[in-house]
Amino acid sequence: MDVTADMIDEAAKRLDGTVSTTPLQLSQRLSDEYGARVYLKREDLQVVRSYKVRGAYNLMSSVPVMHRRRGFVCASAGNHAQGVALSASLLKAKAVIFMPVITPMQKIARVRHFGGAWIEIKLVGSNYDEASKAAHEYCAKNNAIFVRPFDDYKVIAGQGTVGKEIYEQSDGTIDYIVCPIGGGGLISGVAAYIKSKQGHTHIIGAEPAGASSMYESVKAGRLIALDRIDTFVDGAAVKAVGKATFGIVRRLVDRIILIPEGKVCATMIELYQNEGIVAEPAGALSIAALDSLAGKIRGKTVVCVLSGGNNDILRYPEVMERSLAYKGLKHYFLIDFAQKPGQLRKFVDSALGPTDDIARFEYLKKNSKETGPALVGIELAKREDLGPLLQKMKRLGISYRRITDDDPLYSYLI
Repeated sequence: MDVTADMIDEAAKRLDGTVSTTPLQLSQRLSDEYGARVYLKREDLQVVRSYKVRGAYNLMSSVPVMHRRRGFVCASAGNHAQGVALSASLLKAKAVIFMPVITPMQKIARVRHFGGAWIEIKLVGSNYDEASKAAHEYCAKNNAIFVRPFDDYKVIAGQGTVGKEIYEQSDGTIDYIVCPIGGGGLISGVAAYIKSKQGHTHIIGAEPAGASSMYESVKAGRLIALDRIDTFVDGAAVKAVGKATFGIVRRLVDRIILIPEGKVCATMIELYQNEGIVAEPAGALSIAALDSLAGKIRGKTVVCVLSGGNNDILRYPEVMERSLAYKGLKHYFLIDFAQKPGQLRKFVDSALGPTDDIARFEYLKKNSKETGPALVGIELAKREDLGPLLQKMKRLGISYRRITDDDPLYSYLI
């Protein structure tokens, strides 16, 4: 079985009047920057602020009414849970949603808001895998219907309505469509529809560098399950993609670009500062991929799917830190200071440049030792200012250790 344009057309009929047709907006800033016509497909403007409701509703609404009485089950700590909750409410069908106990209250409240009396939330396990295991066990025991987040042909067809809308909103001359990749449901649906209508369009996937399960699978020619992943881009961080989505991506997607998490953060900040768009990390992936396409898209028409805007405001300090570190503007050191007066003044006056700024300083004097380490975070005006700083520290005989992203201390700082 495969996902076809006809299946996606049918899904669009089911979604009509329930799911918003989101705008395809020209981004003048990005168009000027890349010398292309860059459009954003604003799935962050859905009522649940992501495209996930498309797949969930298409699957759940296609189940005959008599079978819906069995109830639906899903496992999710984010957008999929909201899509299932809203779909359950609209269809007046019961759904049980399993979420890890560590899920922020803000996300739980959003799911409850969309599902109302039609859903039950069960907080189980310390991570998604444990919650998912409990969900499957509950589903089997109660003969309920499991709503997969991506590896289901009905779900893929629902997500594919994003591609149908892009095709209908454009004049048929799209050269590139860039989609985020998590489990692969969105890009599979978009690729299935677009390639059937205009085969010349390049379908590009943008995947987090710290969760590159689709990239590694395509590279190996078989499904690869990662041992560990960076969960920062939570909407696209999966250890293993789906069998169905892997097959479609392998056949129809032209290229997958791995995006460093720091680059994602820098893009989120740029979208907020320039367009006032609050994008979640996964939502910013497609825009973050444009740098890797810069030489090829000049003079072309490009669509970036901005897949979601469910970002917790409490995450922004980490987003800022990761962005500055990625740009080479923030660095952390453990510096051994002689425990006598004037050492910090010497460091500030002789080592720091005129635009270097101490952004963090932690030090506890120990009278029993001649030297004591201080944690120093330094913010630079330009990436190139790091070299002169290190040279001055060396010339002054300052003993230090840089804390880089492969150091266990780094996760404590960011």
